[in-house]
Amino acid sequence: MIACGGTGGHLAPGIAVAEALQGRGHECRLLISKKQVDSALVEKYSHLKFEKMPGRAFAGSLTARAAFLPSLISGFVSARRLLREEKPDLVLLFGGFLSLGLGLASKSLQIPVALHEANCRPGRAVRFIKRLADRVYLPEGMRLGGVPPERIRYYGYPVRKEIKHCLKAEAWKRLDIKVSNKLLVVIGGSQGATALNEWVTNNFSELAKRGISIYCVTGLGNSSESTLHEIGLHQVEVMAKFIPFSNNMGDVISAADLVVSRAGAGSIAEIIRCRAPSILIPYPYAADDHQQANAEAHEQRGAGLLLRQDRLGELTREVSGLMFNDWLLAKFKTNLERLDRFDSSERIAGDLLAICQSRTVAQTEEFEVKP
Repeated sequence: MIACGGTGGHLAPGIAVAEALQGRGHECRLLISKKQVDSALVEKYSHLKFEKMPGRAFAGSLTARAAFLPSLISGFVSARRLLREEKPDLVLLFGGFLSLGLGLASKSLQIPVALHEANCRPGRAVRFIKRLADRVYLPEGMRLGGVPPERIRYYGYPVRKEIKHCLKAEAWKRLDIKVSNKLLVVIGGSQGATALNEWVTNNFSELAKRGISIYCVTGLGNSSESTLHEIGLHQVEVMAKFIPFSNNMGDVISAADLVVSRAGAGSIAEIIRCRAPSILIPYPYAADDHQQANAEAHEQRGAGLLLRQDRLGELTREVSGLMFNDWLLAKFKTNLERLDRFDSSERIAGDLLAICQSRTVAQTEEFEVKP
């Protein structure tokens, strides 16, 4: 059983691991939230089993935070009932509000718990549950106090199997776009980014003069699909296309000469998989400022650039300078390829099965020694 709802950054890796386990002949049940983004993302995965669960994050106003405890208690009761019905061999948690009730209910029923932290700075749910976990998966180089080293594995971020690098011309064709010169892809994460969307609208004319087309994923509820046109370099028409959501992010990212993106762990993992040079703009209000930590790690590895949102006025100049710097773009791509060393989904799936096997052996031995 996999708790992975709430954001695309939690849901996408849950799907990736579920597909890896299913490919090995095992059944998975994925628990997701009732948010629109979850419903949109799971539409194409009819071969997997999803169940929507109630819950709320510990965030927002005092009233919203006060409602968290009753929600947690309700989630615990619902999760415990579901666990008794389904009798899973193991529960995998990807953080977020759905993980709390399920994690507590799992330990109360002595079901093994595995925990995945995607970000370079752990979230509240992970910090709360960490001591209950039999296994914790962390980003490379991250430390998590209170967890014995033997329980930790550095297996990275599971990326869905359909997210893969392809030639730009192939991606343009599948996306049904024409690019006269260079293409900038702008991604605001599963929730969208108003600041980035507005930046595209306000700066498209200037970028068009340099022959830079734009493909902007605005986020669900932020806009309807639309296209702007400008006459750009050498009197050639340049377009800026806006879409609220894409189920083909492998093509979207592969289509880019350069990506401007928020710094969620999922977005960065897909950027790495698709070998896309990027400028990361961390969401400044992210919990525990985890996007800033993610972006810093990405930049330190020589895979892209970091630009804080309070310096967004410099983004047009940064894009224009980097877009035509072939040497630096090539350097970024080399480092991106180096970072994509193994299939995280398969490593995690194999380790989860090993945990289940160890538990089965231990239960058998315990049964055999009883008089």
